Amino acid sequence: MENATVQPDFDLTVFLDIGNYRYPVFVLCLLLYTFILSANVVIMLVIFRERTLHQPMYIFISCLCLNSLYGSAGLFPRLLMDILSDHHLISRAACFTQIYIIYTYVSYELTLLSVMAYDRYVAVCHPLYYSTKMTCRTVTKLAALAWIYPAFFVGTTVYLSVGLPLCDNRIHKVFCAAWLVVRLSCVDTTLNNIVGMLLTAATGFAPLFYVLYTYLRIVIVCWKCSSEFKGKVLQKCLPHVVSFAIYAITAFCDVVLSRFDLEELNPTVAIILSLEFVVIPPVLNPLVYGLKLPEIRRHVLRLLSRTKHHV
Repeated sequence: MENATVQPDFDLTVFLDIGNYRYPVFVLCLLLYTFILSANVVIMLVIFRERTLHQPMYIFISCLCLNSLYGSAGLFPRLLMDILSDHHLISRAACFTQIYIIYTYVSYELTLLSVMAYDRYVAVCHPLYYSTKMTCRTVTKLAALAWIYPAFFVGTTVYLSVGLPLCDNRIHKVFCAAWLVVRLSCVDTTLNNIVGMLLTAATGFAPLFYVLYTYLRIVIVCWKCSSEFKGKVLQKCLPHVVSFAIYAITAFCDVVLSRFDLEELNPTVAIILSLEFVVIPPVLNPLVYGLKLPEIRRHVLRLLSRTKHHV
């Protein structure tokens, strides 16, 4: 406790000294970030412009794309700077801002996928009541809940971590993580641990179990129906199932990774595993929805052909 201080900066120690290879890596990451921005903006623009897509399912898809832009903005600008830099110090304020953005991005992804699962559940299991249940007002409330609910829990977690006196400033990761900051503390962190577990349960396990429950109900309903009906349901639900599976796997890998001492892992492996849950969903979500849903795919191709024609 005597050596505890409020560290002015944190040192992100996992970055490799790759010499001149930093420039190809920088270009690769810049292209990846550009693709994330372009693909998600195109999907959002198509949904915004086409009145036929002003339906709950597509509105929630646009929210998912917006969250991809939000989460990647919390990672890539700083990551690109660090790739070209010889020193990887990040200020305390910037570190906790990044923690808040990335953790809310993670939570938003799960709550939005839960809301989308409810939409599919009503559409398949209660089709006659869909228009009365999924009104504009209901969609607005669900979207607002999906954004506000995680923001409160993550904000509380970050607030409790900000004032902790720390005995070290080294974070063995390519971005700031709340759990790694708490581990640097020289004081008792029981309250932080409890709030962290509540955050995981409220924004992680609760949405996970809810999505599984809704799709179990959908499978039960489809089991008794015709092959034609099953095909239509599969076409509408498959992109959501794929997105959920991708995110669940990448998030699970990050949770497992947090249980290991990253300093004992190969640095390249540690970097890849640290980045996957922040990079893979924003890359794959627009591809999944843009390619698998005919309504979006048709309008995307039309938009791209118009753009190419004007150029």
